[in-house]
Amino acid sequence: MALTLYPAIDLKDGKCVRLQRGEMEHATVYAEDPAAQARAWQDAGFAWLHVVDLNGAFAGRSINGDAVRAIIAAVRVPVQLGGGIRDMDGIETWLAAGISRVILGSAAAKHPALVHEACRAFPGRIAVGIDARDGRVATEGWAETSSLTAHELALRFENAGVAAIIYTDISRDGMLSGLNVAQTVALARHLTAPVIASGGVGGLDDLVALKQAGAGTGVAGVVVGRALYDGRIDPSAALAVCSA
Repeated sequence: MALTLYPAIDLKDGKCVRLQRGEMEHATVYAEDPAAQARAWQDAGFAWLHVVDLNGAFAGRSINGDAVRAIIAAVRVPVQLGGGIRDMDGIETWLAAGISRVILGSAAAKHPALVHEACRAFPGRIAVGIDARDGRVATEGWAETSSLTAHELALRFENAGVAAIIYTDISRDGMLSGLNVAQTVALARHLTAPVIASGGVGGLDDLVALKQAGAGTGVAGVVVGRALYDGRIDPSAALAVCSA
């Protein structure tokens, strides 16, 4: 089972950062020039990029648009984008600008009909981001936690035709403490849509564990952030593990 590895480019105030547990006040700046960082990941051999507008996630609209457009212009590989995209106009704008896949997070939790409409209009180009804290869905840049479980939300889109479900365990995000493999695999076993794991990758062992546990399920990829930026994971080694 091959996994697609998605290096994360999280944007805050026009810079490439990493947060701890989604807390904006705990941001570490890793690159002043996100476009240059995007080129570096492309040159390292990654086939996709995972970009999140953190300011946009809190504001409910795109904030780091200039940085996103610079990334699109700088690379040839496809880019998936989330954060602050809450309506069809926003979806259409970014797909027209060159984004390959739009990620709907808060909008998916609060307006599931939008996901179905977008999937019909743009087949294969809409993903749903499910961010969970203690198994419950978090929205608005992780500032709010609903009573809905990640599993319940994912099932709402089982027949929508989403390109992927991106599942993030917030408590592990940016902490290098290891993926929540058990919950990710359990989710994948109940869905037909591919599942992309996110949150907590700290080393190659996490990628190996995900591949082994996810074999025969819909686990299709994994987002890696801080472990790459801190040098804990070598890109070529990670790509070798995921493609084996």
